[in-house]
Amino acid sequence: MKKSKMMYFLNNTLLNLPTPSNISYLWNFGSLLGMFLMIQIISGFILSMHYCPNTLLAFNSIIHIIQNVNYGWLMHNIHINGASMFFICMYIHISRGLYYNSFMLKNTWMIGVSILFISMATAFLGYVLPWGQMSFWGATVITNLMSTIPYIGNSIVYWLWGGFSINNATLNRFYSLHFILPFLISTMVILHLFFLHTTGSSNPLGLNSNYYKIPFNPYFSLKDILGFMIFIMMFILIILQYPYIFSDPDNFIPANPMITPIHIQPEWYFLFAYAILRSIPSKLGGVMALLMSILILYIMPMMNMKMNSSSFYPINQLLFWIFINLFMLLTWAGSQPIEPPFMLISQLLSMMYFIFFLMLYMSYKYWDNYLFN
Repeated sequence: MKKSKMMYFLNNTLLNLPTPSNISYLWNFGSLLGMFLMIQIISGFILSMHYCPNTLLAFNSIIHIIQNVNYGWLMHNIHINGASMFFICMYIHISRGLYYNSFMLKNTWMIGVSILFISMATAFLGYVLPWGQMSFWGATVITNLMSTIPYIGNSIVYWLWGGFSINNATLNRFYSLHFILPFLISTMVILHLFFLHTTGSSNPLGLNSNYYKIPFNPYFSLKDILGFMIFIMMFILIILQYPYIFSDPDNFIPANPMITPIHIQPEWYFLFAYAILRSIPSKLGGVMALLMSILILYIMPMMNMKMNSSSFYPINQLLFWIFINLFMLLTWAGSQPIEPPFMLISQLLSMMYFIFFLMLYMSYKYWDNYLFN
């Protein structure tokens, strides 16, 4: 009985799922995200068997994993670069959603943005665990942002630290949270897929019609397998030939609270938000802008339009590519020192980042009035 129910579930939710016949390879990134999430969970579990969440042992335990544990270097390389591959796929997945107005599937979009938020928290916690220089000072800077909360900010920071500075208790709780959050992400992914399968996928034309749909298998399962093969080959090239291409050199130095790095910065996938944070002189204003740079994605389903694809809105296509360039320039600006002219560049780019969403809304309204009135 259980077997027949499982087969029914597989047939109706995966194999025979009605899928728009015109979706492109840009729709592959959802399945790629699922693949890299599983890679991260499995490799992280294996690393946890040898990692020691103690300020005196953490850095040396990473060295031990790389040098002494059988294939420990491989698991370590898979895990640190898997995070970068996960965020590359995540940002492309969100960009496709913005371009083809997938945010009109409200429940799916809202849960997707929540997954991004939790994934960023998980990646930050993981970055602290090696207890290198950049790990320690990155944790110090980011946790200090909580102090901007009126009245209770400092108390939250001390509670988060488990003391009056970053210490062993901080590392322990960060390790516990980093271990448990991926399971929360997995639960959110199941909900994400549930709502997606309830409404069906979006498509390049933005049509909500139930016509011209074909079974997911074998047409799109083969396309997914091709995407897996391409990304796995890229991934293998990175972990075997360029394993530290995304890493910060300062993190190869053990954490030292007495020496501050010249330039503190997070991993590359947070640099756009970091550039927005430090572009505002006010600490509270910077934190609010940092949060809004992600939370603003929640308002996207409010943009009602007649045609559900940017393909029908020429100005929106231009705005979209400007936004992609803004994102890349903010990432670059976040990696630069806090000095002229980089501060001014960060401020201008941050302003344009938020103006994009207003311009997008106005453009939709203009074109809908022009085309349908």
